[in-house]
Amino acid sequence: MNPYIGHATQCSGVEEHRLVGGKGDGLRLLEVTNNKGTELTVSLDRGAGISRLRYKGVNMNYMTPCGYVAPAYYDSHEANWLKGFTAGFLTTCGLYNVGSICDDEGEHLPLHGDIDYTPAEHTWWEEKDGQLHVYAEIPSEVIFDKKLVLRRHIALDLEGNSFTVTDTVENRGDQRTPFEVLYHMNMGYPLLDEESIVRIPSCKVEPRDGEAAAHMDSWSVMEKPQAGFVERCYFHSFEKEGIAAIWQPKLSAGLVIRFDPENLDCFTEWKIMGVRDYVLGLEHVNCLPTGRAGMRESGKLKFLDPGESKTYSFRVELFDDAKVLESL
Repeated sequence: MNPYIGHATQCSGVEEHRLVGGKGDGLRLLEVTNNKGTELTVSLDRGAGISRLRYKGVNMNYMTPCGYVAPAYYDSHEANWLKGFTAGFLTTCGLYNVGSICDDEGEHLPLHGDIDYTPAEHTWWEEKDGQLHVYAEIPSEVIFDKKLVLRRHIALDLEGNSFTVTDTVENRGDQRTPFEVLYHMNMGYPLLDEESIVRIPSCKVEPRDGEAAAHMDSWSVMEKPQAGFVERCYFHSFEKEGIAAIWQPKLSAGLVIRFDPENLDCFTEWKIMGVRDYVLGLEHVNCLPTGRAGMRESGKLKFLDPGESKTYSFRVELFDDAKVLESL
């Protein structure tokens, strides 16, 4: 025990809070801090996503105009998923569809699935081995239908400014089930503005559509907010290590995301430089965001057999030295 400290949360730890008022009323939030400069807010009732990330007092993420929205407001009709899209640092999409609205083998699939609107049923946390560990279990199961569960583990380093998210998706049903997972990670002001330096050392970059293709020469350039900006998506491929980084020189703050491109084999850069819709999405995913029907047609749709599970993991490192960016 440290003789200078009364309660552990004086310096680091996990505190649970509830929101009061507005559409976020009742949401359970975990405030996770390490006394080194990293602060995470884990939104337990929204798929245990990370709604806020701060580094040494600097906000790193984007939040949409709707802010916090409780899962009771979920509307599965077409693209109404967006009406409650908080964004935050990490929104998880899936598990039965990622991306475009589509029809797949007689099933109508709305935008991005509903795992982000599903509350965690079993959560706990502990400190061990120099890390703060947060665990959450988020089931997505229906009688007479598919039965998947997402088990999330967030590990925040106590002696450094980095954390790891590890997810295991398990099929607890009796039928072979398609599944898709997208890690929607959203960079926002003041980390993100026209001075931000974005580095994605991919071996190949492909535009999603004509709008993105028309601006291929500026996919890594961040601009000032523009009225009527049309979103641009770019698909990146990696050979060995998946890396995406952003650095804000005037704040001396940045982050780098690292993942295994063999395991999470797709990466989407989502760029919107709109007015109040100002966000850069750095999204690693096990599919393209073309909807499940598109992935089935391509022959690349992934499945889990009964009792089978699949684990995905990525690491986020926060830094205040530009040499980190130069080394990537």
